[in-house]
Amino acid sequence: MTLQRKFNNVGVTVFLLCIGLGSAVAMLTHMPIMALAGGLVGLYFLFAIVVVDQWEKVAVLRFGRYRGLRGPGLFLITPVVDTLSRYVDQRVRVTTVSAESTLTRDTVPVNVDAIIFWLVWNAEKSILEVEDFRDAITFSSQTALRESIGRHQLAQMITERETMGHELQKILDEKTTPWGITVQSVEIRDVRIPQALENAMSQQAQAERERQARVILGEAEVQVSEQFAQASRVYNDNPGALHLRGMNMLYEAIREKGAMVLVPSSAIETMGLGGTLATAAIAKQQ
Repeated sequence: MTLQRKFNNVGVTVFLLCIGLGSAVAMLTHMPIMALAGGLVGLYFLFAIVVVDQWEKVAVLRFGRYRGLRGPGLFLITPVVDTLSRYVDQRVRVTTVSAESTLTRDTVPVNVDAIIFWLVWNAEKSILEVEDFRDAITFSSQTALRESIGRHQLAQMITERETMGHELQKILDEKTTPWGITVQSVEIRDVRIPQALENAMSQQAQAERERQARVILGEAEVQVSEQFAQASRVYNDNPGALHLRGMNMLYEAIREKGAMVLVPSSAIETMGLGGTLATAAIAKQQ
């Protein structure tokens, strides 16, 4: 709502034209009263002509009784008899509300900032049913925000902001509908917690990540041991496969340039690798 405007460009222009026309007639007719008459007519139109912007409405009161809404555009009222209410802006408005040091359901003090998007859909109700709907929206939003914080835990407020915003929107819309106002949406902009609690939560999250890393490492060790157990059973049932694996391991060791591998003679005899190693050594020298 904006305060009642006293004058507008159209009224001022008509006022000046009436004064100029009255003065001209007075000079031509030598009747000074015509200038006074022109001034009075101009003064009447100065207060009678009202212009309302496209997005606004205004109520006309005649001797204090509601006569109806006017606007947008130009219309006339009867000065002294008619009065105007405050102008009602029907565009979407934005109101910022905050709740400081409010306890959550798990007794954590938080500071929460929210944005309320609302508009006046019935200008008549907003004028006649509530004295100042801007203050009503602000105070109602603060109260609803504090109540909603008390019903949620800290984790829910951080991870479920959209759900909390929808809940607040429904509560406020039910409360403001009788005033001719609808709340379109509520957005939780920020949730702040004490610094000491933030540090504790960070340490807790780090400890949880370390625990998960150790669990994953343990699961990997179990999987590796199972694969080794399965391989040992295969090698036990197939000695030839074990010999081939041993030959492959020795080959991988000696093919590196400058590598030296010490193999017990018993292992060579067991796997029959004497000829193989000799052949590999001759090939390397060549």
